[in-house]
Amino acid sequence: MNYENRPVCLSKPVIQRELPAGLPDMRMRLIRVLSKVWVNETELHYFFIDGPEAQREAVRHAFAEWKALPLGLKFTETTDRAASEIRIAFDQADGSWSYVGRDLLGIPATETTMNFGWDLTDDYGHTTALHEIGHSLGLPHEHQNPFSGIVWDDDAVYKYFTGAPNFWSRAQTEQNVLKKFAQQEVDGSPWDPNSVMEYWFPAGLILQPAEYSTGLNPAGGLSTQDKEWAKNFYPATSSTMTELKAFESQVLQLAAGAQADFSISPAVSQNYTIATFGETDMVMVLFEDEGGSLRYLGGDDDSGTGLNAQMKVRLLAGRRYVLRLRLYWAGGSGKSSIMYW
Repeated sequence: MNYENRPVCLSKPVIQRELPAGLPDMRMRLIRVLSKVWVNETELHYFFIDGPEAQREAVRHAFAEWKALPLGLKFTETTDRAASEIRIAFDQADGSWSYVGRDLLGIPATETTMNFGWDLTDDYGHTTALHEIGHSLGLPHEHQNPFSGIVWDDDAVYKYFTGAPNFWSRAQTEQNVLKKFAQQEVDGSPWDPNSVMEYWFPAGLILQPAEYSTGLNPAGGLSTQDKEWAKNFYPATSSTMTELKAFESQVLQLAAGAQADFSISPAVSQNYTIATFGETDMVMVLFEDEGGSLRYLGGDDDSGTGLNAQMKVRLLAGRRYVLRLRLYWAGGSGKSSIMYW
């Protein structure tokens, strides 16, 4: 598919958390790779700030295509801006972009987290919608894969992207094209030139691999590797939901990237502490069940700290809550536990 002279996504800077110096390479890699990934079976709520109905419908179709892989995520449109993790605008003067994965949780509800700056009703627009949703799932730009082997003609890249149709600054060009991610920040998969997260590039920007010196034109849509990546991180398998009772510890023995899910139905309305125990790196997320829809209440990520994930939250009797835990690094014994009191 020829995308010549079409603008491309100008992504927001990835928010990197500070980690202690001296962490072992494997532990660092697991934290970095999984840090943007949602816990599986998360329900992501999206809110349209504005936009014509035809453009909104194009975004809905793109969400449905990701979901149909199938993924262990749920995408729900909401009219409650405060309840949304993804807030979508159609500002034609702001280009197309999205924050990446769990970075969305740090963006105030008053702000946009995804924007579409051109028509989404043609083939290129459909790929754009899939691309920006890919960012929201935790996918970075594919050409910044450190395993790509791409050698750029830097001067040509700057000249192209600072001109029409993108009009980027040199800093934006560096951030979105030339900068390679560190190897410990990605999962090590080979470069996929047909990924939906790949840009198209005109002739003269890529020196190596030589076959792309005449330009790179991805096929458009989700590639086979895109689908495999997404299903690997978000498998559509029904998890076993174990009831977590107050003051009763549950032992966890999870492999890196694996997850445990618990339901909580408190007998008494009061303030509770929910905490993990053990030498692990873990992300813990709590949802409230509102008539079958899970609303995010809060979470904690203890990765690299030597501490444990912990939350203090008020739970109400008669309500049902869902607690999900995803392991990054298993520590020495590979065992941990969870309890609330």
